[in-house]
Amino acid sequence: MKPFFTLYFLLLLSSLRSPAQILSANNLQSIGDLKLESGEVIKNCTLGYRVHGKLNSDRSNAVVFCTWFGGNAAGVESMKPWLAIDTNKNCLIIIDALGDGISASPSNSKLQPGADFPKFTIRDMVNSQYNLLTQKLKIKHVRAVMGISMGGIQTFEWAVSYPDFMDVLIPIVGSPQPTSYDLMLYQTIAHLIDASPEYQHGRYVTNPHIASVGMVFDLFLTTPSNRVKTVPRTAVPQWIANTQAQSAGHDWNDTYYQITAIIGHDISRLFHSSMPEAAAHVKAKMLIITSLQDMVVNPTPAIAFSKLLPARLVELNDEKGHSAPDFNNSQMREAIVEALAKW
Repeated sequence: MKPFFTLYFLLLLSSLRSPAQILSANNLQSIGDLKLESGEVIKNCTLGYRVHGKLNSDRSNAVVFCTWFGGNAAGVESMKPWLAIDTNKNCLIIIDALGDGISASPSNSKLQPGADFPKFTIRDMVNSQYNLLTQKLKIKHVRAVMGISMGGIQTFEWAVSYPDFMDVLIPIVGSPQPTSYDLMLYQTIAHLIDASPEYQHGRYVTNPHIASVGMVFDLFLTTPSNRVKTVPRTAVPQWIANTQAQSAGHDWNDTYYQITAIIGHDISRLFHSSMPEAAAHVKAKMLIITSLQDMVVNPTPAIAFSKLLPARLVELNDEKGHSAPDFNNSQMREAIVEALAKW
């Protein structure tokens, strides 16, 4: 599997494809003005998406894939999800999340640029995707919703926001709410961004270089034992240089807005802060895939949620930690194939 920091966080800056090339391969669709949970509005909200396979006659065979933190549809494609999702039977629709630099974001909005872009939530991401699917693609029901990391977080939100919309839910290293440990990491990242003098609380003219964020995030993407095995002491200077270089061009408002959305995520907040009450609203069958050694999204809430449904729980015990999900992994792949084929 490719290094998580490059794959999940900075694909827009890939040396293989420029942002313009990535955009040229996307379908871009305006869903009009999007009213947010806060009451604010994203004006002329545009979403990017990519399609693999074809919709059947009643347009019911879509598998929706939500993108991860800082990632995009091109990044999902690089993991070859069709190894687990049969695109001869299913229509895979990968939708770029708000704030990823492809869909409506602080970095690309002409009407609300930079810090003038309204703050959004994970539920706002899901609402935008629902509007795209139902209003623009004319899809009334999907076979499944799934995603990795922040994509898994969105999948949990889909479960309670639109419980009748899908047959199957597959959150992968996602969570129904962040733990205290998660919040400390996410708030550290947000603090490092906002505390940077060059960031100017989002009102910068030139995108700043905040190397510390990349270093901290990359440190947590795998376990100490795996890092010791894969990075010798002599390679540490190059490792640091690589993370600093990779973080140089990513738009920091996009990053700040998405991490803020993750910090505020909690599917129980509309159910009297009761996770059992939230679980009672889930109607689709659920396959929850966690990584027991995850240092970015602690698996405890997802495991606990699986016992409230019940759901099928797959626990990856891999020292890669948050980077463990891989469609080449037989345990993960076979569980997804079975869920899509039999449920």
